[in-house]
Amino acid sequence: MSQPDAGERVPLSCPSCSPDEPTVHEVLKPGGHSTVRCTECGQVHKEKVELPDEIDMNVVVSQDGSSVSTEVAAPKEATISLGEEFIVDTPEAIQLVRITGIEVGPEERAEEAQVQDVKTVWTRVVDNVGVNVTIHPKDGKREETRSVTVNVPGDYEFVVGETESFGDEEVEIEGLVVRSDAPEYRHGKLDHPGDMVYAKDAKRVYARDQTSSAWSVW
Repeated sequence: MSQPDAGERVPLSCPSCSPDEPTVHEVLKPGGHSTVRCTECGQVHKEKVELPDEIDMNVVVSQDGSSVSTEVAAPKEATISLGEEFIVDTPEAIQLVRITGIEVGPEERAEEAQVQDVKTVWTRVVDNVGVNVTIHPKDGKREETRSVTVNVPGDYEFVVGETESFGDEEVEIEGLVVRSDAPEYRHGKLDHPGDMVYAKDAKRVYARDQTSSAWSVW
């Protein structure tokens, strides 16, 4: 454990405005009992503040077929596991990612591990995602089935039985295939009316064209 630096922000309970839940505090004077100020109400008080020792964790961030490597500071004794989500700051943007792989040794993967034992964390971006949509024509001609990619926020909801509009096109959702790294759903394939999958969890969406006009690109 280590002491914070002056100006650092730490989560602490505030005796004035939030005795039960932590709020953000600014460290004014570090020490055995640091002098801190609550950023919510301005209350200044002394608290024993100890920060966990951190190490830089190598993180590979994937999005739309491309990948970039970065480093994220994390408590070395913390445990990470597949499916967890966290924020990374890459040269391109600050992004929300989900853990898809944890490498703990040469060609050795684990479902969970302590940060200090991790060699590389593999992730994919989930705040904005491209979802593959297979669209069947209204008349059922298989040779006219086509696939498109729809870019939506990760928390966008695809619901079986509902009609979606993308550009000039309208489709009705008929089925959903869930990604293997998604949190637990009822099944890997969902096709009952009302079944819902978040875009970040969707591997593929099956839909039927509801427009009468010729195809156009979304």
